Amino acid sequence: MYEKIKNEPRLLMEAKLKPVQGDRFQPTGFSDLGPAEYTAPDGTTMLLVESTQSMANRLEAVCWDEEKEDLLDTLKGLPYVHVDLGDDGSYTNSILEAHRINSEYITGNKQEANFDDKIADEIDYDEKKPVNFKNLYKVLLKYDPNCLIHGVFLEEVAGRLRVPRMLSSFIEAKDVNQVQSGGVKFSRVEPKAKEGEGHVPFPRIEYTADEIKVYFNVDLAGIRGMGLDKEATDLLISLCLYKINKFLAEGLRLRTACDLTTDGLKVTSPEGFKVPSIDELEKDIPTLIKSCADKGLFADPPVTTLEFEG
Repeated sequence: MYEKIKNEPRLLMEAKLKPVQGDRFQPTGFSDLGPAEYTAPDGTTMLLVESTQSMANRLEAVCWDEEKEDLLDTLKGLPYVHVDLGDDGSYTNSILEAHRINSEYITGNKQEANFDDKIADEIDYDEKKPVNFKNLYKVLLKYDPNCLIHGVFLEEVAGRLRVPRMLSSFIEAKDVNQVQSGGVKFSRVEPKAKEGEGHVPFPRIEYTADEIKVYFNVDLAGIRGMGLDKEATDLLISLCLYKINKFLAEGLRLRTACDLTTDGLKVTSPEGFKVPSIDELEKDIPTLIKSCADKGLFADPPVTTLEFEG
């Protein structure tokens, strides 16, 4: 399937977006900054609609079935780490956690037999020697391949164990204008209550834009450079493209006031490559998962279950 890109360093894609209704949209906001406006080299006013780190979380989220509390059927058999948080059935896992297996509930989980020690043993980590990253890649593939796609920093194990993102993405808007509005938290009982209660007016900033685009970058050279089996390499590339397709099909309601739609994905490099459809990927991915499992590349069982002891 990927013959056309076997020697390409990266796969670059983009898609035009627009609000599903009207022209206004709400960008991501940062606690000390608010909306991230900036100026392009040609003087155009730009806006960061969704950051790279936020997009990584969104691209992971499209793989999880919230209703069934499980991976999508297409991805069944893919390894991840599940953590029971108590007798009440509450849980978390390496797919839902923003820092993946470096979560405080996983490698920061101080059990009698620590998972971080298990990782260190399996990669043969020695603080007095250079890191064998190929061992690290194989162990991450074993417990959660998403760590190889979205990156991970295993600071709970050692400060040198960092894997960059192989799939990165962001959304930006071009030639933007602010839309100033506001609202009020209304109290029908005591409108003049103390500060923070009663009637509380607030400002609101939304935006219009000449153009909104989402960009995707798959680091093909980085994936190949991990030295994994061909089945694993093809699986990682397929997972990247599957996540992108699923996000564009189902994940574009970013916020209450930022519900977007797209006309389709465009490959900007390499020229002539056609991204497989969701249907095509849903046929290929289960076969690749089975091939990796049959070769012993995944944990057995694929879901590693831990109990959290804070």
